[in-house]
Amino acid sequence: MPRPIAVILFSLAIGGLFALTRDRTTRTAGALWLPVIWLALAASRSVAQWMEVFGLGGGISFTAEGQYLEGSPFDRAVYLALTVCGLVVLLARRRRLGIVLRANVPILLFFFYCAVSIFWSDFPDVAFKRWIKALGDLVMVLVVLTDLDPVAAFKRLFSRVGLLLLPLSVLLIKYYPEWGRSYHPDVGFWSATYTGVTTSKNLLGMTTLVFGLAFWWLFLQALQRRKDRRRRALLLVYGASLVMVIWLFRMAQSATALACFVLGAGLIAFAGLSKRGRRPAMLHLLVLGALVIPLFALFGPYGGGLLGMLGRDATLTGRTDIWRLALDMRGNALVGRGFDSFWLGWRLLKVQNVYRFQLQEAHNGYLEIYLNLGWIGIVLLAGLVITGYRNVLRAFRRKSEIASLMLAFFVVAMIYNLTEAGFRTQNPMWIVFLVATLAIPRVSMRPGWKAKRVQDSKPQPAHDQLAGVGSPQEAI
Repeated sequence: MPRPIAVILFSLAIGGLFALTRDRTTRTAGALWLPVIWLALAASRSVAQWMEVFGLGGGISFTAEGQYLEGSPFDRAVYLALTVCGLVVLLARRRRLGIVLRANVPILLFFFYCAVSIFWSDFPDVAFKRWIKALGDLVMVLVVLTDLDPVAAFKRLFSRVGLLLLPLSVLLIKYYPEWGRSYHPDVGFWSATYTGVTTSKNLLGMTTLVFGLAFWWLFLQALQRRKDRRRRALLLVYGASLVMVIWLFRMAQSATALACFVLGAGLIAFAGLSKRGRRPAMLHLLVLGALVIPLFALFGPYGGGLLGMLGRDATLTGRTDIWRLALDMRGNALVGRGFDSFWLGWRLLKVQNVYRFQLQEAHNGYLEIYLNLGWIGIVLLAGLVITGYRNVLRAFRRKSEIASLMLAFFVVAMIYNLTEAGFRTQNPMWIVFLVATLAIPRVSMRPGWKAKRVQDSKPQPAHDQLAGVGSPQEAI
């Protein structure tokens, strides 16, 4: 098929998918487009890289250390503008924001310590810029959570981004291989990997994992609503999206992402469709089993067979060698090298002398936290995990319809970070981890603004629905 025709057909298909999922009975704030843009960039390419794809210039080369340190000024301006706009929105919602922040002290402590650690970084200016971008992750999640209808905002966030990125990945892989694929020197030949809208096969696997779980949850939600007039259309859209997810997993060849998807999809189905699966004792058992099995497969004495089934060897495709090399350069064990500062300077040069490619992560999220923030960072992360799991259980007790997706995102993030660095700035896995673990207190709904905005909508169960809105300004 000629490229222009493929672009036209895919554009029509994407437009049709968006039209079929449009829900006139539910309204979300226009500010939701800020996290939509943010997540779309985090799950694909930076603005400068997209400009390069479209022939507009401004692409970044990550082969030069100076460019890696400074990044793109254009990207920095875009992310800063989005963050400032998000802060303006949150300022208008300050009453709800105050309630949310008081309920999430652990995440505030974590971000505060990240800011403090900038002072002992080898590159404090670079660390500060990266911390501002990390703050943007939190701001965008808070914009979603402080919406008048957080559940509808969650649905539209993942639906809008997923319905755009997944078809575009298929388009780039099939018809634009110069952008949808990458080639690396192997033993005697060049091997191809498929990247789609992203810049690496691992990121494509992560993107497919995140939106695959979201669409599986949305598919099951639509399946249970037998009286909904839009049920067939939604099943068609989400079913087609899952077909693309399966195809992209096959192309990405990311064993970690695929295993996490199978596990997360099982958790969503069991906890979302079965009353027994929502009982606290059963949830504890599910989470325990979901965490123990991967740990045994990766680090147990008899886990080699399971790794072989996933196409991995005992070194986890060289990851254990990377871990040893990184630990040799770890610095102060208590406080680490400073926020997002480990893979900089002489450490980056040393790694380049060992590997033919430029390594920028430890391929283990927990080790990444330890290298940058030390044991204090690990303790603060543990606090996030404990309070996050408590918030997931609270969502089940309140019979929130998003509880099963929160559980899947939480467990998958824990497992994914065993072999990939997902607890990083502007990383899709880090963003969904924040979505799953942040708590929103339940407060009574004042009659007024929301009821006027959504007169025909039926009451929807929400994840710890916020209220107390007294003016249109707070509905931004």
